[in-house]
Amino acid sequence: MMRTIKVTGKGKIAVKPDMIRLYINMEELCKEYEDTLRRSTKDTELLKDLFEKLGFQRKDLKTVYFNVDTEYESYQDKHWKKRFKGYEYNHRMKIEFASDNKKLGQVLYALVHSSLKPEFSIEYTVADVEKCKNELLHKAIEDSIQKAQVLTAAANVKLGEIQTIDYSWGEIDFVTKPLDEMRLMECTELKMRAPEAYDIDIEADDIDVTDIVTVVWEIY
Repeated sequence: MMRTIKVTGKGKIAVKPDMIRLYINMEELCKEYEDTLRRSTKDTELLKDLFEKLGFQRKDLKTVYFNVDTEYESYQDKHWKKRFKGYEYNHRMKIEFASDNKKLGQVLYALVHSSLKPEFSIEYTVADVEKCKNELLHKAIEDSIQKAQVLTAAANVKLGEIQTIDYSWGEIDFVTKPLDEMRLMECTELKMRAPEAYDIDIEADDIDVTDIVTVVWEIY
């Protein structure tokens, strides 16, 4: 019977973020369903116009979530009742660009001074996610090999061929969020660096990520 040893290796890396991911959420309530859809289309086109003037492509603005739902309000008439208010659309979009405080300041300024007042959140991420994942896996395998060598040396046995490698292939989120979600109107007190930009000074922290891999070797 083959003797084996199973060792779990842990990889850890710190990645400097080089991309900004801006999430934008817009919503509006209208009495009629058709009016809600028309308003959603109009607002989305205005947002695309805004980003196009900032040098982006219209297709750079991606839809993450879209929904139209009925809204009701409670009122009291002897008993608490509900009455129909209308239809509300919720459109969540994202746009990504290279990490640049100057560009971010221009984007926020343009949004604040537009007719749209959406909610937003900012994430920092990395452009080459696959490269980071591969580096993480490489370090996890290296760690498992080192542990296996220490264990077999201590047990006075020899390490043979690898029999299996078990990896979960789970999704790793290379994201850091230095800013909480907020309304753009709250940014109006930011210092202006130029006529069409805010003075943004954000240095996002490194993204610390870990992953594990389990390796089974033959020992003899």
